[in-house]
Amino acid sequence: MIHYNLYGDVKKFDFSVRKVISSVLRTVKKIESLNTEHIMSIILVDNKKIHEINLEYRNIDRPTDVISFAAIDSSSNRELGYELGDIYISIDKVYEQAEAYNHSVMREFAFLVTHGILHLLGYDHIEYDEEQVMFKKQDEVLSILGIKR
Repeated sequence: MIHYNLYGDVKKFDFSVRKVISSVLRTVKKIESLNTEHIMSIILVDNKKIHEINLEYRNIDRPTDVISFAAIDSSSNRELGYELGDIYISIDKVYEQAEAYNHSVMREFAFLVTHGILHLLGYDHIEYDEEQVMFKKQDEVLSILGIKR
């Protein structure tokens, strides 16, 4: 089981944020065969806050959609600790990208939660081969949940 703490203004969404997160977590747990207990935090912020975080930690001077901070660098070691880490999601970007990609706000939110969790589990998309694996996992999670573009 993966437990989570949720921080931020969930009232900005017209769907159950907790239900989406729980569904994504159950699906990722199944796909990844996670049999141990884990905890993570999801923090919902605005573009201003995620811009500050992006600049401070990644030296990129613009807002982004999601940033994950893994508690343990599991990219070379698939051993996960109890605490997986933190995921920051920009509520503003959820709405902007849903409109830009012409899909629902709920779909964009589910995608960003999935993306962030996979980062906490050690997946990345810096190299093309890694990107293909990670993006396939994202598509699989959303497909299992019936969340279409």
